[in-house]
Amino acid sequence: MDLGIAGKRAAVAASSGGLGRGIALALGQAGCEVVVSGRDADRLATAAADVANSHPITADVSTVDGALAFVEDARTELGGIDILVTNGGGPPPGTFASTPWEDYQPAIERSLLAMAAMVHECVPAMRENQWGRVLAITSVSVRQPIPNLILSNTARAGLTGFLKTVALEVAGDGITVNTIQPGLHATDRVQQIYGGDTSGAAAAIPVGFVGDPDDFGRAGAFLCSESAKFITGASLNVDGGAYSALQ
Repeated sequence: MDLGIAGKRAAVAASSGGLGRGIALALGQAGCEVVVSGRDADRLATAAADVANSHPITADVSTVDGALAFVEDARTELGGIDILVTNGGGPPPGTFASTPWEDYQPAIERSLLAMAAMVHECVPAMRENQWGRVLAITSVSVRQPIPNLILSNTARAGLTGFLKTVALEVAGDGITVNTIQPGLHATDRVQQIYGGDTSGAAAAIPVGFVGDPDDFGRAGAFLCSESAKFITGASLNVDGGAYSALQ
């Protein structure tokens, strides 16, 4: 399927592995020029070798300063940013009782403020060009809080509210702003957590299997496509049916 975005310039945060890499792969296959980013230079080089039209940039987007530096470096490398995919590792696990109050501020910086800073830097030029795509990888936890992840549940719900608001404000400027909410996928991290055997986890997913990061990436790339120009302010669950509420 031709996504109609060949030649567009895409910056994908935290894309040297996992779900970010899946979206970078799909955007490269669609003909975009793609900035692939990550903290580990070796892992980044491996990922960039797999992504068509890739531009590797070492970046740590876990802070506002790091996120802004990533955008600036990507803009310099590409000559501009038409598609922004925000992504990043989540804060530490914990419950209300076990999480110290001082842990909230860095968690909110990592999973809300740093992501919002990237959007703040990219959207003005998109408005000038009357075309742009912003896509945030969040989590199904913004709809259905995940136990023992109070920091992530809090910060990513806030990010979702921010993005929905931005989507409404820029809808008339040819810019779409959406979130994609993953369930359980076979990333390296998930494989490590489950010791390489995700069969038990798969049994709890309605479709009966754990997601493929490359399939997730293709879903994300579609939301960045020309065909998706009428989809904005949306939150797409890619979770094998794990979220079962009506809304």
